[in-house]
Amino acid sequence: MNNAQHPAAPGITVFFPAYNDAGSIALMVERALALLPQFTSDYEVLVVNDGSGDNTAAVLDELARTQPNVRVIHHPKNRGYGGALRTGFINATKELVFYTDGDAQYDVNELATLVPLLSADVDVVNGYKLKRSDSKRRVILGACYKLLARVLFGLPIRDVDCDFRLMRRAALQRIDLVSTSGVVCTEMIYKLKRTGARFIETPVHHYPRLHGASQFFTLRRVAQTAFDFFGLWLRMVVLPRVSFGLLGQRQPVTKRVA
Repeated sequence: MNNAQHPAAPGITVFFPAYNDAGSIALMVERALALLPQFTSDYEVLVVNDGSGDNTAAVLDELARTQPNVRVIHHPKNRGYGGALRTGFINATKELVFYTDGDAQYDVNELATLVPLLSADVDVVNGYKLKRSDSKRRVILGACYKLLARVLFGLPIRDVDCDFRLMRRAALQRIDLVSTSGVVCTEMIYKLKRTGARFIETPVHHYPRLHGASQFFTLRRVAQTAFDFFGLWLRMVVLPRVSFGLLGQRQPVTKRVA
């Protein structure tokens, strides 16, 4: 498929949040630049450097200098995964938005399997991992998180933890994200569902991390994520139900005695 054959092909923003990903982000950007002309001539690659402490900023500045379709946004300080996603979504300019992480645990070339699935009656194409290539501890924690998210929030997808998504920007513009941690994905899918977004899923591969180390699986970050997750559930699911129940109750009639 190429844009000459499909002149009405929508534009695509490919977005990578990056944090200490100097060893992998250039490869991700280069793969995206090689792939995107197959779908459209209207594309951009956007990278949000979320306050990295390594050489990520320098690598990205060089890519932006030499590649006209690459834009880079630097956060002076780390704002968390949710903060990076929110910046990327706000600054995406094309009709379609695809994002995945800058650590190369997903192959951006598999975007080619998502694009044909975004038919007129679909708003979000969500990947799900065929097999998670992480430590046993991370696999177990991830499985527990996905199960809780599906049960407590009633999510319409099986793998909210799979950050390999192609979405219509119009659908994203209907929601307002507030989370700064990794629970932003649960918030996003829940809010998209509430606004009537239509989902489809497809399997994708997940690869071992070759550069750096995950910034998430420390005791402090896991505890913070658990706190944010249950706080989100209370605010978005429990309290609205309680309020609806109270408002929906028939109020007793008080008779006045003359």
